[in-house]
Amino acid sequence: MPIMTHRKTFILDEATANCLKRLAARWQVSQTDVLRRAVALAEASLQADLEDNYRAMAADEAREMEALAWSEALIGDAQATVPE
Repeated sequence: MPIMTHRKTFILDEATANCLKRLAARWQVSQTDVLRRAVALAEASLQADLEDNYRAMAADEAREMEALAWSEALIGDAQATVPE
């Protein structure tokens, strides 16, 4: 199956455009490939940050106890409003 491509136009400041050109030359790839790599790296970084934040929240026992109490109270509220 062919890979879908999308033609995009970006306006870059001179410093960013020069950096893009230098990276492409150094890596011996197209400027498009430099952008692909940068976007993939940024996405991976965001995912890693999100996972780190979730791990930190899960390690916070006081926060976990508060969340558990809140969710149990919510369940109790929902059960109290269900007609028998």
